[in-house]
Amino acid sequence: MPAAANTAIARHRIAVLAFDRISPFHLAVPCAVFGHELGPGPHTAAEPQFDLRVCAAEPGLLRTTAGFAVQPAYGLEALKTAHTVIVPSWRDPAEAAPPALLKALRAAHQRGAQLVGLCLGAYLLAQAGLLDGRRATTHWAYAQDFAERFPAIRVEPDVLYIDEGDVLSSAGTAAGIDACLHLLRSQYGVAAANRVARRLVVPPQRQGGQAQYIEQAVPVTARDSALAFVLDDLRATLNQPHSLDSVAARALMSRRSFSRHFRQLTGGTLGDWLLRERLALAQRLLEQEEPRSIDDVAALAGFGSAVSLRHHFGRAFGLAPTAWRRSFSAG
Repeated sequence: MPAAANTAIARHRIAVLAFDRISPFHLAVPCAVFGHELGPGPHTAAEPQFDLRVCAAEPGLLRTTAGFAVQPAYGLEALKTAHTVIVPSWRDPAEAAPPALLKALRAAHQRGAQLVGLCLGAYLLAQAGLLDGRRATTHWAYAQDFAERFPAIRVEPDVLYIDEGDVLSSAGTAAGIDACLHLLRSQYGVAAANRVARRLVVPPQRQGGQAQYIEQAVPVTARDSALAFVLDDLRATLNQPHSLDSVAARALMSRRSFSRHFRQLTGGTLGDWLLRERLALAQRLLEQEEPRSIDDVAALAGFGSAVSLRHHFGRAFGLAPTAWRRSFSAG
């Protein structure tokens, strides 16, 4: 979010775009995160105050995909003063957006607003030319089409969201919640985001990516059920070394069988899964009110050394562990 909103008094103005045939869920995501009180817990005067305005991309009643209509109180003029403009989706990836809408998005970006494309909303940012030369993502089912239609964009199909500073894009559907919580957390800290996540009854920060949801069958076999118990045990012992051989033996499987079932269950390899879980644990340890040394965090999260923790943490989040603590500690 722009630095202009980083004050204790000013209300951060957010414009959420609505259009004909919009999905009610996609429209509701930014409204649920930014359109209500932060949630239970002690609040401070420095916490964010949002002025959220749903604005219509076209005049008249806007039909939704659920059979009812909405009529926003604002039009595209709301984009002229918004600090953040959120495009929660788009009705048809093959449809070109109206020129007036693309012009309004470009104008908002040029004057310093942050542009956010949730799910298929990335198509509108791409049509406006705001993602050229940038990394971006969208719903996994449309990632190949997106990459083919917009070759100037570096598409990363396996992530939940990508923050490029002044532009942000997210994967499909529920990943919009992750992206909105990230916006809240990156500007106002982990405590504010955690309260909203608690109100919404969702994880404050999910690890992993779209790969685990791409055409994966729901695990229903006895082996997959047994494997889930092994994963629970691994989560409880992340501070210990784990190899493919040792974990496969614990699951009473061969290496090959274990690897196949593990990928079906999680969408990736054991090494990738362990790294994500250890990074998530390191984040939680760094955010605790009672600070631990970086060496202790590295040991408890299973990285073995502070050097290894710093390496993997920096690659994953672009921050050193100490910088993460300063930015997101609830203490």
